[in-house]
Amino acid sequence: MAVAPPTAAALEQLSSSKMFDGFNLRFRHQSATLGCAMTFSIYLPPSPASNLPVLYWLSGLTCTDENFIIKSGAQRAAAAHGIALVAPDTSPRGLNIEGESDSYDFGVGAGFYLNATNEKWKNWRMYDYIVKELPKVLSDNFEQLNTSQASIFGHSMGGHGALTIYLKNTDKYKSVSAFAPIANPINCPWGQKAFSNYLGSTKSDWEEYDATCLIKKNSKVPTTILIDQGEADKFLAEQQLLPHKFEEACKAAGAALTLRMQPGYDHSYYFIATFVDDHIAHHAQFLKSA
Repeated sequence: MAVAPPTAAALEQLSSSKMFDGFNLRFRHQSATLGCAMTFSIYLPPSPASNLPVLYWLSGLTCTDENFIIKSGAQRAAAAHGIALVAPDTSPRGLNIEGESDSYDFGVGAGFYLNATNEKWKNWRMYDYIVKELPKVLSDNFEQLNTSQASIFGHSMGGHGALTIYLKNTDKYKSVSAFAPIANPINCPWGQKAFSNYLGSTKSDWEEYDATCLIKKNSKVPTTILIDQGEADKFLAEQQLLPHKFEEACKAAGAALTLRMQPGYDHSYYFIATFVDDHIAHHAQFLKSA
């Protein structure tokens, strides 16, 4: 199967590998939103050359666009369902902001999928990059993609990103799911560190990027939210993830949630690979229904 080349010269192809009769492709482009070069990976399934639905994957702390593509094994199910997978990077890179690489849970590799308001971190606008810029880059360069038929999922910090982006944009995404998401970041150490630095001290600003807070404001979600959480996840025990806070908020709001606690599973890609086919099937029923 031939892959249609990008139509815009500004998109630089870095790699191409055939898999399950589709192709894993990796690209670099200059992001106007983030003010730096960004990479993203995309899996194009062996499907018709037009109208492919898009499923965005948002990765967690320390990850790049490659972790999911290399480790998850999601391409088999994506090929079977005829869905394109898109995996962006997790933060701006190469800006050399003081302190950007001092810790694994803030700065580089830790964009938290928000729009920072602190002037020092003004380039950290991953929310706008995911919601606005990346879909346009895809639609401008890949004629076979239908970016208006899209869903979103992710892991850990990326699970947080998927949930919050979906809840703020239910008109743009058909469905959402998450693996071990940071579900109530205003009440966990990871979230408090990131939000205080990116957004300042005003807690109401933090709530705009907290799924547990957002579900209370937007309980009319059109599709069931799917979350898988490993019971042996050390970050669950350390109170970083707080899925039951999100579950309580969904119940109070009357929002449909399937929270599956998986015995023995941890926070790793072994966990993700085990259940990723379920998640792709979950999204396929909504992506392929219209």
